[in-house]
Amino acid sequence: MGGRLADLGDGMRLSEGWNLVLTEAGTCLSPSDVPLTSGFIPAPVPGTVAEALEKAGRFDRTQPQPLHDQDAWYICRLVDAEAGEAVLRLEGLATLCEVFLNGQQILVSESMFEAHDVDVTLLGRDELALCFRALEPKLLEPGPRARWRPQMITPQGLRMVRTTLLGHMPGWCPEVQAVGPWRPISLLRPGAPVIRDLSLRPDLLENGEGRLYASLSIEGDVEELLLRCGEMEQAFEKAGAGRYTAILKIPDVMPWWPHTHGVPQLHDVTLVVNGVEHALGQTGFRRLSVDRGADGQDFALVVNGERIFCRGAVWTTADIVRLSGGREDYESWLRLAAEAGMNMIRIGGTMAYETPEFFRLCDELGLMVWQDFMFANFDYPKNDKAFNAHVETEVSQLLSRTRLSPSLAILCGGSEIHQQAAMMGLPEQFWKSPIVEEIIPPLVQSLRPDVPYVVNSPSGGPMPFSPNAGVTHYYGVGAYMRPLADARRADVRFAAESLAFAHVPQVRTLGQHLPVPAVHSPLWKERVPRDRGASWDFEDVRDHYLQELYGFEPNRLRREDPDLYLNLSRAVTGEVAEETYAEWRHQGSGCNGALVWTLQDLLPGAGWGVIDSTGEPKPVWYALRRAFRPVQVLLMDEGTNGLDVHVINESDVALDLTVEVSCLRDGRQIVVGGGRDLVVEARSKQKIACTDLFGAFFDTTYAFRFGPPSHDVTVARLTASATGTVIAQAFYFPLGRTKACHDAEITASAVQEGEDWFLDLSSDRLAQSVQVDLEAYRAEDDWFHLAPGSRRIRLYRREGVPADVIPSGQIRAIGSRRIVEV
Repeated sequence: MGGRLADLGDGMRLSEGWNLVLTEAGTCLSPSDVPLTSGFIPAPVPGTVAEALEKAGRFDRTQPQPLHDQDAWYICRLVDAEAGEAVLRLEGLATLCEVFLNGQQILVSESMFEAHDVDVTLLGRDELALCFRALEPKLLEPGPRARWRPQMITPQGLRMVRTTLLGHMPGWCPEVQAVGPWRPISLLRPGAPVIRDLSLRPDLLENGEGRLYASLSIEGDVEELLLRCGEMEQAFEKAGAGRYTAILKIPDVMPWWPHTHGVPQLHDVTLVVNGVEHALGQTGFRRLSVDRGADGQDFALVVNGERIFCRGAVWTTADIVRLSGGREDYESWLRLAAEAGMNMIRIGGTMAYETPEFFRLCDELGLMVWQDFMFANFDYPKNDKAFNAHVETEVSQLLSRTRLSPSLAILCGGSEIHQQAAMMGLPEQFWKSPIVEEIIPPLVQSLRPDVPYVVNSPSGGPMPFSPNAGVTHYYGVGAYMRPLADARRADVRFAAESLAFAHVPQVRTLGQHLPVPAVHSPLWKERVPRDRGASWDFEDVRDHYLQELYGFEPNRLRREDPDLYLNLSRAVTGEVAEETYAEWRHQGSGCNGALVWTLQDLLPGAGWGVIDSTGEPKPVWYALRRAFRPVQVLLMDEGTNGLDVHVINESDVALDLTVEVSCLRDGRQIVVGGGRDLVVEARSKQKIACTDLFGAFFDTTYAFRFGPPSHDVTVARLTASATGTVIAQAFYFPLGRTKACHDAEITASAVQEGEDWFLDLSSDRLAQSVQVDLEAYRAEDDWFHLAPGSRRIRLYRREGVPADVIPSGQIRAIGSRRIVEV
């Protein structure tokens, strides 16, 4: 029998009864060689060696020990599996694995990224054993000479092995090495008829018709074979010996949109075989393309005919030890991404492929996925037939298991291969890799022609990392410590990653999970990311912008006022993010998208993640939530041209809006102001000069300096004209943020309406970076500027908190020592 079995019959997950033991590399050739006195421990499957050891108290993710220098044996007695023919499905084995059934070797796997179906004959009470061979000897084997060696990844032998780079990037992530059955193991009992090689692909035509293409192979008799999607169904037609195809058409189908631009509409898909219904999941219909502009230098994702400004973050992993893959592992992270207004998640080439459950959640939440294939930085072998065969298998399997997902929006050959070579001074002919240029593209074209392919990230300019052409990794604002104006000067077209900072977590996270003196403790510094070999880390980057935006010398401030230093550190990365995205989103910008590096931390501390490792949003997450609003107001400093107001409407309907702008002295007294009612068409932007709103000249940017400054902050407020509901606000500081720090008098009270709690705040003057610290509740917005007047914020009860708990806590603001009790 050939081809991959469609999982439509009876199946049994082999998740219980596994035991693990570590042995010296190469000492045990078969399961019978493993001494019974070796000290087995229970092991979760799917899972990793690190996870099993951690559960047994023998592994510390904060100080991980090497795992690639021993063999790891997983042994299980299949007590509940009946005798007979079956298919053993192993969905992921990290990384060099031998599989034994009743002492006989039935499989050798050499790639973490391949799934295997093995036909087996069970006898009853069979023994299944997996031996994960030590990877270290393999990594030491000499391979073909590399033209360059990336410094960030160790050891260099990883270029010849198909495994994740997680755990092999010192300074970037914990060195937890991936070993074990990290994806499920199942026994399948094929039904009759046997269905193999099931292929499904949705498409949306320009006339609004949705199409679902299907094909499969059948062994056995079939009388009825139907494809159903929503209310429509289509019979299969025979296309050869045992081969059937169908094209199901849905006129005027409701399309799938990223949630920032519409409804992520999904439709149930069912296969009917001889009257028996088999649910295949859900799909959505959307049309994707990349607009590269008249000069070929642009890069804009077009969804259903509309250019989309893509914003979001780079995914790391839900758990660095478990490498988990269930819906419950992903859901909280991805819901926070959607809540923040993100519409794209990138899975980078240094990470690991995620499961269909990940994509199903992205489908539901309207989150597009930029999927790198797992290649990064290395000069991969060119003519290694065995290596190339692994590449073809892993690519084909990924595309097949994500076949129904409309969220899959970009496929990319990998990360920083071109950049690595170019930055080492090699000419362009050396950048290119046959893997990403020749092997992967035809597979994408064959299996997922609906998804655009990018050869590498970054790529497209005279240098692969040139921000003004194609796809870039932009760290001008960030690691390279360029001024904030560089975000405009660099003319970024699309940043697949950007804005990396050591983001400081909330006080509650540090108190519970990292109770050490902040910054001064060696343990704190261990958690701060750095580029290997660099003399600086990403806390130094954050400190640079703290001094730029607030005027404090960071080293002195953290000695003399550590609390203020930490709070400014929490605030500054969000301020930088909001200003930078305003540059990229305003009318006239050539930027089509930018993703933040990264979504989540892997350990508690000041890591790259905008969400900490416990799942708590950091202050920067709230700033991004404001920056990513689909309906948005921005204030842009155009120097002697004055201050412009930009209004953005990404929704699919025209909106009646009111924009008001006020310039305030001492954060409270209106010096000049004005407003206007607007009709902002669907998916459009408008730009208005503030002087047009005021009806006369006013030096809003303090560019002319004819006299002493008359105001320290300008506030723009965007409201719904019919209801007066505030949709968005923007703040501009002509003299800098420090000059606008005021000892504001804030009042706060918790109010209940039905079952929901809200926080009512009011202030007599501008309060910067207002912090809402409630033990039992998380505020909808936090670390925000509060204009004079009042504001209501929704509160969300934290997990495990009873419904009758009344919100209580404290409110603080930068620039004031006051603590307001709620």
